[in-house]
Amino acid sequence: MIFYESIREYTMIVTDEKFYQVLLDNLNDGVYFVDRDRRITYWSKGAERITGYQKAEVVGRCCADNLLTHVDEKGSSLCLGGCPLSFAMNDGIARNGEIFLHHRDGHRVPVTVRAFPLRNAQGEVEGAVEIFNDNTNQTLMLERIAQFEKMAYLDTLTGVANRRFTEMTLHSRLDERHRYGWAFGILFIDVDHFKNVNDQYGHDVGDQVLAMVAKTLSNSVRSFDFVGRWGGEEFLAILANVDAAELHTFADRIRALVEQSHLAVGTGGQQVRVTVSIGGTITRSDDSLAALIKRADEFMYASKRAGRNCVTMGE
Repeated sequence: MIFYESIREYTMIVTDEKFYQVLLDNLNDGVYFVDRDRRITYWSKGAERITGYQKAEVVGRCCADNLLTHVDEKGSSLCLGGCPLSFAMNDGIARNGEIFLHHRDGHRVPVTVRAFPLRNAQGEVEGAVEIFNDNTNQTLMLERIAQFEKMAYLDTLTGVANRRFTEMTLHSRLDERHRYGWAFGILFIDVDHFKNVNDQYGHDVGDQVLAMVAKTLSNSVRSFDFVGRWGGEEFLAILANVDAAELHTFADRIRALVEQSHLAVGTGGQQVRVTVSIGGTITRSDDSLAALIKRADEFMYASKRAGRNCVTMGE
């Protein structure tokens, strides 16, 4: 196989298949090749690490066949329209973008993708290659996890901060709000009909669903924002430097990405999906912790009454 200028970031011409496979397998980035029908012909070690899918599970399958199911930040599917690989093959022009792929464990992972057309010796497009890397701030997350574990502030089931640490963080942010006027927003997030998940699939699957939701929440916010488990199926997100409109945008992004996540259970490929109801508010200068939580909780229940899987904001 020959790599042309369309994949100049790796700038190499290789004819020995084993050589280039070893080379690509040693990259931290995920790399996969598809033919004109978007069937996967090669899947790198980096792709395995980032997505959780092993080579044997994906080679020979269509990339849109319930695998990565790329979505944008609004939760809109790119596999049915807007697929970078399809565009690159159709017009021969490379594409790049920021998207969210589906991890094998169910949660969404933010990645930067670069798609390039692959041409044969006659210059005809015969497939494409996608290169992607995990945008999750791994170093920051590892530091946070180490700190949380050391201080016993980590929720062991979901991997996010537990209620104790969440309350301490809120107290700290409110103190900054009172001293310096630094407003921030909070989102009270509740998984819809979670009891039905436990009743239908069992508590083990319910626990996995909570972990899936927590990871999607953590991957949906910025590195300096905060996500904690408030209790049961309730989560709380703290977002700095946002106004009401920006907070609503983040909330709806979280809602859409959770809706587009799913957990595969059993041997038949059955999918467990959940939605969340969200209440959001910007802190007031005279807010106490109890008043702030009560207000966000009331807006969350307004979302429940409005039909669930929606966002309600207020002051």
